[in-house]
Amino acid sequence: MLNCIIIDDKVNSNILGGLVAKCHSLNLVGTYNDSGSALNKLSKQHNIDLAIINIKMAGADSFDMINNLSNPPNFIAVSSDGQYAMKAFDYNFVDYLLKPVSYSRFCRAVDKTIKYNSQKEISNPRDMEIFIKKDSSLIRLNIKDITYIEALENYIILNTNDKKYTLHYTMKGIEYQLPPDIFKRVHRSFIVNKNLIKSINEGYVQIIIGNNLKNLPIGKSFRNIMMNELIVMSR
Repeated sequence: MLNCIIIDDKVNSNILGGLVAKCHSLNLVGTYNDSGSALNKLSKQHNIDLAIINIKMAGADSFDMINNLSNPPNFIAVSSDGQYAMKAFDYNFVDYLLKPVSYSRFCRAVDKTIKYNSQKEISNPRDMEIFIKKDSSLIRLNIKDITYIEALENYIILNTNDKKYTLHYTMKGIEYQLPPDIFKRVHRSFIVNKNLIKSINEGYVQIIIGNNLKNLPIGKSFRNIMMNELIVMSR
């Protein structure tokens, strides 16, 4: 069963709450009429599996708040129109529902969420592979071979020991797809393979790439989170 919350105005929250009540695979743990308060709650509470959000009510600024969540749940957007549909999928939303939402359509979105969670649970991160489109070909890339990822405007660059792959993707989207026991966000523009970290310094993290060392910037908040997760021995 998935723990879920609803982020919508009072009237529509009641309608969505009725749909959730019919769905035996969902457990409603909270309803919020203010998106800012809800997303702030999600930044502190990590036992939520799904957030159903009225994305038009929340507005474009909500994407930035979602992007800054360290451990985001799955998101299903509901809206009266498709204004934010492309942006929602860029941020890896599971589904985008147009009002009025039928129970059958709602169930399909929930099923997609359950399947997505199941796939994440049964897959071995070290055996994960992705296919990258290059020209008319598909290139197989093992997840563990990625050394670091860099954001470049509306693109990301996947770096390996000897190659670079540029994709039209968001940092939040790729971060959500990567296994968190291997990859760590260290900066708004950088994600690193934790297995390659040699040292963590005040303003940068040093990683091993082949026979070379590379320094990448590390943000203060990201550094604090990483240091709290590490066992640090001091003299």
